[in-house]
Formats: sequence, C-alpha cells, structure tokens
Amino acid sequence: MTDVARPVAVVTNLEDPTADLVVAELHDRGVPVVRFDSGDFPATLSCSASIGGEQTRWGGSIATPTRVAELSAIRSLYYRRPSGFTFPHLDEQDARFAVAQARYGLGGIVTSLPDCLYVNHPNRIGDAEYKPAGLAAAAASGFNVPPTLITNRPDDARAFIKQHERVIFKPLSVPLYLRDGVSQTVTVAEVTADEIDDAVAGSMHLFQARIDKDADVRVTVIGERIFAVRIDCDLLDWRTDYTTHTYSVIETPPPVARAIFAYLRHFGLVFGAFDFALKRDEWTFIECNPSGQWAWMEPPTGLPMTAALADLLERGTHATR
Repeated sequence: MTDVARPVAVVTNLEDPTADLVVAELHDRGVPVVRFDSGDFPATLSCSASIGGEQTRWGGSIATPTRVAELSAIRSLYYRRPSGFTFPHLDEQDARFAVAQARYGLGGIVTSLPDCLYVNHPNRIGDAEYKPAGLAAAAASGFNVPPTLITNRPDDARAFIKQHERVIFKPLSVPLYLRDGVSQTVTVAEVTADEIDDAVAGSMHLFQARIDKDADVRVTVIGERIFAVRIDCDLLDWRTDYTTHTYSVIETPPPVARAIFAYLRHFGLVFGAFDFALKRDEWTFIECNPSGQWAWMEPPTGLPMTAALADLLERGTHATR
C-alpha cells in the first residue's frame, strides 16, 4: 500500500483546537486523516479486528460516520486528549463492566497497531505522567532537578520546608474536581512549615524547593526537532495567567538537549513538552508533559510547530530514531 493511501489517526475529543490545526495541515498536504474520540464508542464509532492462524498481526478496521480505516494501513497515530468511554444508558454496574471491555478491547487494539508511529503511545504516556517516575528519569538523564519530597508524613514535610526555607506545594495529579458544577484546580503555591497539619497524613503530597529564577522555558520536542521558548512573567506558575507573558525564541544548550533525548528514550516518547526554570545560564528541570500544549506559542514566536508535527505524522514509522 502506498503512503498516499495510509491514513493518520487522530485520537482526541471534539473540542481540541490544537488537534484541529494539525488535522487542517495534514488535509492541506493531501494526507488522509481519520479522527475519533473514545467517547464516541459505541454510538458513532465501531471496530472489528482479528488475529490468529496465519494472521500474525491485527487486521480489521475502525469506522466513524465518515471514515473507515484499515488497522494495518494506519501510518501514525496522534494520541491527544480523548474524553474516555462512557455508557450513560446503562446502570452503574453494567456501565463499569462495559467500560472495562471497551478499554481493554478497543483500547488494546488501538495500542497494538502494526507499523504505526505513535505520538505518543498511550501506555508510554501513562508511564511518563507519574511525577515520581519523571523526576527519577530526569535526574538519571542528567538534568538539574530541584530538591523534592513526596510524603504523607507531616513531620517530614515540616523538616523539608525548614531545611530549604522557600518551598512550593504542587499536586501529583489533577483529576476532575467539581464544586457547584465548576471545575476546580490546585495551584502551585509556596507553603510554610506552620501550614502543615495532620491532614498531610491523608494522602501523598509533593513539596519542592522553590527555584530562584529569571524566567521560565517551555521546550517542545517533536521527533528530532526542539523548539525552545523563553517565557518572561512575574508569576510563580506562568500557567495561571497567560496575559502577562512575553515570549522569545532561545537556543537549547547541547547538554540540555542531550538530556532531553535521553529522557524521551527512557519513556519511549517522540513528543514531549518540557518545563524549565532559568537562572542566568542554568536550566532546572520542572516537569515533562507527554501530551502538553504548544499551539498557543506558535503565533507570537513564528515557530513552525504545526508543520513539524504534521511532518512527523506524515512520515510515520520512517521518522523513528
């Protein structure tokens, strides 16, 4: 089968403007695209696949109302932010059973496509989303990692804060949390020892020495290409207010670039959105989001990130290192 006939699969929710940009770029290039969301199953998304006997790889197809893609023909899969399986017409117990069958059935097939480049593979995304694993990989890759404590022991938290004086608290994960129907989040904030009480014992918490920084850096890695943007603002966490930012393109120092690719190889990723704190010439690793946003930085910087991602998806397995 020629590459012209091989589609790119884009797995994300309907309201994903970042994916919209990539899909539009691929369409302009004449690259076929099949886009679907796991939340569409089974109402408007179907799949049938077979293996065994002389057939050693999954064969079959996945279909939306407007597209049918042969599993063996998918050249690359862009896994963004699908909404997840839901079965609202079933009672709680039956829905839980149906979600499990969909996750391990359809989800298992989607993660087992032959000759497909994943950007990124869902299982590798899951591995990399664990902050303790990311910090360990960052230290092993050669990054400068700030002193960090993950604990549910109040005394250890107080001792850590007293040792490092200026310490921030950040969540290990941010699941959906509604209050009066409005989505809430936990912001990154500085914490003092006298704010630590016995409630810390109720779960795990992440405390990290605050970095004295001049600016932040967001580094978006797409295949072999690195796009580094300096973000100047006066906020502890620049993600809380995008209206205060000034953006400028900067070069990534070779040692940082080597550590970046070592980190990506560790997790089997081909895309990553890295955050660093910058103090003069010193880059301090904060985190890497394997599904991070990047499109908002393209207009103010002129960096061709949409084109780079389309290049990667268009080349498919030919783009692997």
